[in-house]
Order: sequence, then structure tokens, then C-alpha cells
Amino acid sequence: MLNRPRITENGNLGPVDSTVVPRYSGAPTFALLPRLDEVEAAGQRADIKVVGVPFDAGVSYRPGARFGPGHVRQSSRLLRPYNPATDTSPFAQVQVADAGDMAINPFDIDEAIATIQADALDLTADGASLVAIGGDHTIALPLLRAAAERAGSPVALLHFDAHLDTWDTYFGAAYTHGTPFRRAAEEGLLDTEAACHVGTRGPLYGRQDLDDDTRLGFGIVTSADVYRQGADAVAARLAERIGDRPLYLSVDIDVLDPAHAPGTGTPEAGGMTSRELLEILRGLRGANLVGADVVEVAPAYDHAELTGIAAAHVAYDLIGLLGEGRGSGA
Repeated sequence: MLNRPRITENGNLGPVDSTVVPRYSGAPTFALLPRLDEVEAAGQRADIKVVGVPFDAGVSYRPGARFGPGHVRQSSRLLRPYNPATDTSPFAQVQVADAGDMAINPFDIDEAIATIQADALDLTADGASLVAIGGDHTIALPLLRAAAERAGSPVALLHFDAHLDTWDTYFGAAYTHGTPFRRAAEEGLLDTEAACHVGTRGPLYGRQDLDDDTRLGFGIVTSADVYRQGADAVAARLAERIGDRPLYLSVDIDVLDPAHAPGTGTPEAGGMTSRELLEILRGLRGANLVGADVVEVAPAYDHAELTGIAAAHVAYDLIGLLGEGRGSGA
């Protein structure tokens, strides 16, 4: 294999040096970061692992999110080591590595959920944190199971999405991309004093959907709230709600308006801009983030990598948030 020089800061093995190697060449790991086996071969341990979860058997409309991890990686080639918005170098704060994709049965949802949970627990057994790239939103349930087990307690949840995803069943199925947070609440995985949807909008089946969601303990910040109140005010409101609790953050890319993220399974008009989403995430600095996912990128519907690029930048900021919590800063 050709030698590809990497940026190394604070002893952490970083991305391929794009001042020497063009960004469009070589293997598309996330942000051109080293693979997990490369980090381990160098005698180091990854603090944050980016893992693909290519599963979309839980979708209710457009399929294709199983191809999301590869698409987001390809779209992440332009990410650079320094983030001026936060004055941090996420890949220098802690060691970040691309852990590849989980191997998931595409025909058996129960087995797939069990595999994702087991793999997440295995990947975090050494104390690492996960940023998972989906895949449809079904994957949030097993990832939350693993996060709550590692935290030793229910976790706070910030769920960025056009939809509530707290429906009971769909065509009689208990496990779909529209049910993960109802199951998570029922299983006691969530601290219901600190669980909130952000960016919801669009039609529902009936008022009962909202009543059920309230009964489960969720707060709601709609996309209209974000528009009217502004990103900074929303971020402050969310930070106050979650406090210092262990926090899991789940981002369905359809939280963005289809103008910003057309490549997704269930698009809804009237969504947030990518700028609003990123600014809200940056407003959560200091939160006790323990894990995160970015889901529902369906590349077959993506034009000019709009959705993939948005998802890649979201994952990049999530890595920064996790890194600030784990490292000493850079």
C-alpha cells in the first residue's frame, strides 16, 4: 500500500495530509482519518470511533439509507483538521478513528438490533465513545441500549428530527424507524426529565400522537420554534434542560429542510437550515455527551452530495463535542 503521510498532533494520528495527497484520492475513511486497525497497529487506542451502521429494513417510505455510511464518508473528504467556529482541532484533542461498518443482517430486524447493540458494546468496551452513521433511525434503539448500559443509568436524549419517532407500531411492527424512542422510553433507557425532540414539523396521524409523546416524557422544540427564537436561544434552553446528565444525541438528517437535505427517506417541508443545526450543536458545548448518531442519509435521492455534506459536517461537530468532553482541548 502506498504511504500516505498523516497529520499528527498531540500524539494523535490524524487525517491524511491533504497538502501532500489530494483529497479526492485514496480510501474515503471519515474525514480521511486512520482506520481503527491502523491506530491499533501504531500502539494507540481510539478515544472516539466513527462506525457505519448500514441498515434500512425499518424504513416506511424511501429505502436506501443502508448506503448512507459510505456516502457520508465520501462527502467528508473536504473536512479539515481545525474548526474555526469552535476554535478547536477535533482530531488533535483525542484520537479519532474510522471503525468501518457493522455487519448486519438486512432481513431480520430483531437480529439486526441485537447485532448493533452487541457491536456498540464491544466498540466501547475500552472506554471509547461512538459516533454512528446510519442507516435508518431504527438503529438508535440498540445504540441507546448500549449507551445506557455504559453510563450505568438512563441517559438524557436530544433527538433532532422532523418526526417524533415515538409511534407504537407500524403495520403491526414494534421495531421500525418510527418507533425507537417509544421503545427506549418503555425500556427505561431515557431520563424523561431530559428528553426532547428538536426540529419537528409536518402532519401527524392525529392529536393522539402528541398526547402519547407528552405522556412518554418528551419535550418538543419545533422547527418553527427554532426559526422564531433563534439557534442561540434554543441551544441555551436545551442545555438547561439536560444539565450535566449523560447525554445521547441523535440526528435524523431530515431535521433539515429538503432544500438542505433532499437525500433522505421521509422529507418534510419547513425544516431547519444546516447553519441552524450546526449552531445549536455548538451551543451545547460543555454537555456530558456520551454518544451520538447521524442517520437517514439516502444517497439515491441526494443531489450534488448536499445531504452527505450536511451529515458529514454534523458528525464532525459531534466529534468535536465528544472530544472536548474527553480531552484537554487543543
